[in-house]
Amino acid sequence: MNAPIFEITKSATFDAAHYFEDGPEHRPYSRLHGHSFKVEATVRGAPQEPVGWVADLADLDAALRGVAAELDHGLLNEKPGLERPTLEHLCLYFAERLKAPFPGLCRIVVSRPTINESCALAL
Repeated sequence: MNAPIFEITKSATFDAAHYFEDGPEHRPYSRLHGHSFKVEATVRGAPQEPVGWVADLADLDAALRGVAAELDHGLLNEKPGLERPTLEHLCLYFAERLKAPFPGLCRIVVSRPTINESCALAL
């Protein structure tokens, strides 16, 4: 029998500002504005010995919160890779930083809960 495959998920929040230089002028995107963001990271895999878990949730939590802290209360446009700080680019930003320590990383979701928007990256 094959080992069962599980997915574990942790989430973190951060607040940040951004703008889009090339956004439509008739929309508020080109003006500096901020959001509260939520990011979720999911790791998929078979239970690993000796404990029998996919990955240590405390390690995933610390790593995810660490990346979120890099962005918290900052201007996203100033971060390399986020010059165009779309939800899509935010997903890639988190994935690039979490993939090496968590090879089973399979999904990143970045959302703006207060305006009911989200983006998911399947890896």
